[in-house]
Amino acid sequence: MKRFKLIYDIALQLLKARWKQTLVAAIGVTFSITMFITLLGFMNGLNDLLDGLILNRTPHIKLYNEIKPSAVQPIEKSQTNSGVHHFIESIKPYSGKPEIRNINAVMNFVKNDKRVKGIAPKITAQVFYNVGAVDLNGVINGIDVEAENRLYFFEDYVVGGNYADLKNVPNSIVLGKVAAEKMLAKVGDVIQITTAKGDRVQLKVVGFFQSGLADIDKIQSYTSISTAQKILGKPNSYITDLQVKLWNIELAPKVAKEYAQLFDIDAEDIQTANAQFETGSSVRTTISYAVGITLLIVAGFGIYNILNMMIYEKMDSIAILKATGFSGKDVRNIFVSIALSIGFFGGLAGLGLGYLLSAGIDQIPFKTSALPTISTYPVDYNPKYYLIGITFSLITTYLAGLFPARKASKIDPVIIIRGK
Repeated sequence: MKRFKLIYDIALQLLKARWKQTLVAAIGVTFSITMFITLLGFMNGLNDLLDGLILNRTPHIKLYNEIKPSAVQPIEKSQTNSGVHHFIESIKPYSGKPEIRNINAVMNFVKNDKRVKGIAPKITAQVFYNVGAVDLNGVINGIDVEAENRLYFFEDYVVGGNYADLKNVPNSIVLGKVAAEKMLAKVGDVIQITTAKGDRVQLKVVGFFQSGLADIDKIQSYTSISTAQKILGKPNSYITDLQVKLWNIELAPKVAKEYAQLFDIDAEDIQTANAQFETGSSVRTTISYAVGITLLIVAGFGIYNILNMMIYEKMDSIAILKATGFSGKDVRNIFVSIALSIGFFGGLAGLGLGYLLSAGIDQIPFKTSALPTISTYPVDYNPKYYLIGITFSLITTYLAGLFPARKASKIDPVIIIRGK
């Protein structure tokens, strides 16, 4: 214990003897860690924001019936023409129906699956918004309001009116914000739509929906499931989509395949539907880590140069230490201790400043009509960034100090003293 204390005291005195250079090295580490924490926190907060715009509104699994050509044509079933090749052109989709068959049985089965967090039935209908003599393309989504809000945060995206009125007010609609602006519609107004069959329906506007994506907000609107069924003239069992949210999103591809085979239905998982968003997030995160680690490596080279200069200037002191009984290992430990001290205290200061800078960014107002749920710049305070920062700080400074320390441990005191 006394030996370690002595090594520590010697390292401390060497630090004090060159305190300006030590301070410069510590500031380099502090700056690197500060920017590492701030950059990662901001970039990952931004990732969460951008992904949330889509992923929070996208089911982990979507069950639906896609209108598509039959895989097997009638002529291929003919025994008379078996064994011959068929060349069939201009195949048209079969007269399938968009609703999910046996929807109640399907919903009960999926709801009781322990992997499933919740389900939200939905009806999708193509319509036209009637604005005077002009018809605008639109899509009305009939939703279970409570399930949609619980699983997909519907309330957060309703920027005008009350989302609950969609369930409580008959024949009501929550218009997409951009569509409402084109129609000059206000909460309480009555608008008219035309269905694909030519039926005209009047609906009362009870709110505005804003996802942050203009291409969606100028087309999509929302009604309750019962209102959507009434608009289309369909029975209560008519459901075109079943949105499924899992406890573990990673299971989505596997579960989607199971449901597709079990129910003889089309199933789309979130990874397939939004692969580009995951790719973008991983690229941005990789860039953040790369920049932060580069800053730390640059700081490590600064420490390496400072310790090299210190060893060159302290040749006499090192020779005396070794001549008085200190081993090469002791000398190495002295200079490694110096490097780790710079890394540890510079890293701690960097963590504190990084947190303060992140908190400052988190308070900067950031308001835009495209992001209705955001009022300040997004920042992620995940503790793992701080753990990675201090760990990498110690590793970098240790390696930066190890090579000069090994050089110091090999100094021959006889040669140094004889030269003097």
